[in-house]
Amino acid sequence: MKRRGTPANSFPGGARIFQRMFTRVGCQGRPPRFVAEFYPYANLTHTIRLVEDTARVRLSDVFRDAPLVVLEATAAILLARVYRRRAGREFLQTYREFALQQGTRRRLLHMRRKRGRRVSVHPRGSHHDLESLFAQLNRRHFAGRLHRPRLGWSARPWHTQLGCFDPALDHIVISSRLDRERVPRYVVEYVLFHEMLHVKHPIRRASCGLEAHSVEFRRQEKRFPLYERARRFLTRLG
Repeated sequence: MKRRGTPANSFPGGARIFQRMFTRVGCQGRPPRFVAEFYPYANLTHTIRLVEDTARVRLSDVFRDAPLVVLEATAAILLARVYRRRAGREFLQTYREFALQQGTRRRLLHMRRKRGRRVSVHPRGSHHDLESLFAQLNRRHFAGRLHRPRLGWSARPWHTQLGCFDPALDHIVISSRLDRERVPRYVVEYVLFHEMLHVKHPIRRASCGLEAHSVEFRRQEKRFPLYERARRFLTRLG
C-alpha cells in the first residue's frame, strides 16, 4: 500500500540512484537533472529521454519492489545506452537474473493480462479462416486436445514477424500480410501450427536466458508435412 500523499508512480530516491550511476558508468559532462518514476507499461519496458538539462526516466512498475542493486543495474544500462558507454557485465548479469526470476515473470504476466491490447479482429479473413484451420490442425497434430486461444488477424500487415502467441492475453495473432489470395493455405497452416506449438511448449527459463524454441519444439515443428516448402515460400514473400 502506498503511503498517503505519495503519487502512485513515485520512485523515491530514483534521482539519486541515477546521479550516482552516472559517475559509476563513466558518463562524460555535467549530469542532467533526473526525474524518475515507475510507469504502468504492459511489458518489461524502461525508458530514458534526455531533453536539454533534464533526463526523464520511466521504469516498469514491475520493478517497484526490486532490490537496490537491481535498480542501480537498470539505471546503469539506461545511462550507458544514452551516453554510448558500455554497461559493466555485472550490471547486465544482475538485471538479467532479476528479470528472469519466476516471481518477476509472474508479476509481468499479471500486468500484461490487465494492460495488454486485446485482439478485436475476427479470425475469418478475406481468404483464410483461422478458426477452421486451427480446428483441423488441432485434430491432425494434437489429437484435438490443445487449448484454443483467441484467434485473429493483425489489424495491419506485420513485416518483422508472421505470427505471435501471447500467453498473458491468451491469443494468437497472425499477420494479415498472409491473408492474401496468392498465399497458399499450407503456408498459413504452417505459421499457425508454429504458434500452436508455442501454446503447447511455453517459454521456459534456460541457462542462456528464456528459451522459446526448445529442441523438442523444433523437432515437432519439422513434422509439419510441408515444412520445407512453406519456409521456402515465406523467404520469397514480398
